[in-house]
Amino acid sequence: MASVSSTPDDDDGVPVDSINITPLVDVLMVVLVMFILTATAQVAGIQVNLPKASSTVSLAQPKTKAISINENGQVFLDAYPVTLPELEDRLRTEKALNPDFPVIVRGDAIVQYQKVVEVLDMLRRLELSQIGLVTGKPTS
Repeated sequence: MASVSSTPDDDDGVPVDSINITPLVDVLMVVLVMFILTATAQVAGIQVNLPKASSTVSLAQPKTKAISINENGQVFLDAYPVTLPELEDRLRTEKALNPDFPVIVRGDAIVQYQKVVEVLDMLRRLELSQIGLVTGKPTS
């Protein structure tokens, strides 16, 4: 009669003394990816060097449209480059959907003043009443 030998893989009745960490690593990798995505998410916009003012008011509201003018005089609506006629058309469409939405203008400190005046004049023609000029805090 042949004797049956027990192999180390037979764990019948033997308590497990190791932990399978593969599911734990999977969960931690998902958490790490979510943390990286949320930590790097920023407000969509164009990098502009804002002029400084002594007091600033927060105009952060939902549905706020941000018009940015970079140092080259290029105009952006919510981080998308537009021309002044395109900007006027898009804001006119937004006004038809939501007549009382706020608009903020972010002009670079070295941009020509005429470009900012053109944008403000266009906003006046559209009869938008909630307009804000964004400034940075002065350096101490």
